[in-house]
Amino acid sequence: MNDLVESPSTETTSTDPSHPLLKMFSVLLSYVFHPIFIPLYVVLFLVYVHPTAFVGFSDLAKMQTIVIIFLNLVIYPLVTVALLKALGFIDSIFLRTQKDRIIPYIASGIFFFWTYTVFKQQNQYPPILTSFLFGIFLASSAALIANIYFKVSMHAIAAGGWLGIFFLLFIQNDMLMTWPICLALLIAGLVCSARIYLGSHSPKDIYLGCLIGLLTQWVASNIVL
Repeated sequence: MNDLVESPSTETTSTDPSHPLLKMFSVLLSYVFHPIFIPLYVVLFLVYVHPTAFVGFSDLAKMQTIVIIFLNLVIYPLVTVALLKALGFIDSIFLRTQKDRIIPYIASGIFFFWTYTVFKQQNQYPPILTSFLFGIFLASSAALIANIYFKVSMHAIAAGGWLGIFFLLFIQNDMLMTWPICLALLIAGLVCSARIYLGSHSPKDIYLGCLIGLLTQWVASNIVL
C-alpha cells in the first residue's frame, strides 16, 4: 500500500498551481496523508476505535502491535530509500522517476509480506488486520507492475486501500461505519484532487491507483477472511 517518499510536486503534468494557499494546502495534504502513513492510520483505527477488532488485548499488546506496524511499514521503507540514495542507486529520495521506484517497490513489498506473515502466524490477531496487510502487499506488487507502463499514484492506491478496508468493515457489520467511510471518502477526494492540482499525476494515474487499492483489498479479503 506504499509510494515511499513521493514528492508532492513532481512531473506528470505541467500544471503550475498559481494560488499559494491552495498550493500550500495541497502539499500539506500530500504529506499528512502520504501513502506510507495510511496503513498506520488504519491500524490505529482498528486498535483504538473499532469496538471488537482488538477486544481483550491489553494496552501493552495494542502498543506492541502499533510498534510492529510502525517499524515494518514506515521506518524500514524510509531507511531503505535513504540508503539507496546514499549508495547512488536512486537519484532522489522523492522517487521522481519510474526507474527510481523499482527497488523501493520491491523492498517495500518484502517488508509488507514479512509483516503479513508475522501477524498471520499469530492467531490472536483479528483476521481483518491480516487481510489488510495482505492487501497492502498485493497493492505494492500491482504498483510495481503498473510502474512499468506509467507512474501510478501511490497516494491514490493508499486512498483506495483505505476505502477498501473500511467497506469490508462495513460488510462485517461489527460497528456503524457511516462516519468512518464518509471521512475516508472526503480525505481520498481531497488528496487525489491535491495530487492533480499540484501537477504530480494525471487523472488516469489517480483513477487507476484508486482502483488498484480497492481491488487488492477485496482480493485479499477473499483469500484471507
